[in-house]
Amino acid sequence: MIFENIKQEIMANPMNEAYTAKGIPPLFKASADARLVIVGQAPGRKAEETRLFWNDLSGDRLREWLGISREEFYTTNRIAHLPMDFYYPGKAKSGDAPPRKGFAEKWHPRLLAEMPKIETIILIGSYAQKYYLNKLCEKNLTETVRSYEKYLPKYFPLVHPSPLNIGWFKRNPWFENEVLPVLKDIVVKNLK
Repeated sequence: MIFENIKQEIMANPMNEAYTAKGIPPLFKASADARLVIVGQAPGRKAEETRLFWNDLSGDRLREWLGISREEFYTTNRIAHLPMDFYYPGKAKSGDAPPRKGFAEKWHPRLLAEMPKIETIILIGSYAQKYYLNKLCEKNLTETVRSYEKYLPKYFPLVHPSPLNIGWFKRNPWFENEVLPVLKDIVVKNLK
């Protein structure tokens, strides 16, 4: 019930009135049983239209990284989804616009306070990492992800699984060989 009340507050907040007026609810998932939280940038256009976060090629790759099925990804209460903005921010010159400033700062602490069993917060991309890790971030996203062990067990930084990042994956084979097995172990442990 508490999460539904927060959802109603989010919808009633003036910063979200344009979405609420169009009948677009905030896209997030929270559960008192959650052990993992996935923090991404913001829902894409397709995710907002279908009401399913990570409902695209990036989501397919993310589920592969996590080692779980599409069904489990969407049905388990052990994984929460708190993007940096719960609404599609629109298009920018290259890709989607960034999440709105102040959104995560306002809503994430309230939602996380109601999820006492959280073991690890998976930080996907630079917006999530800059917000949660702040000055603990390395000089760039690649180095932050490469240094993932220093943030464990509380945080696990990842690059965005977008197909647009294919060049990054090719230049950084250590990610698949060294980082993803550790991520899968953490996911398995927390979904038992």
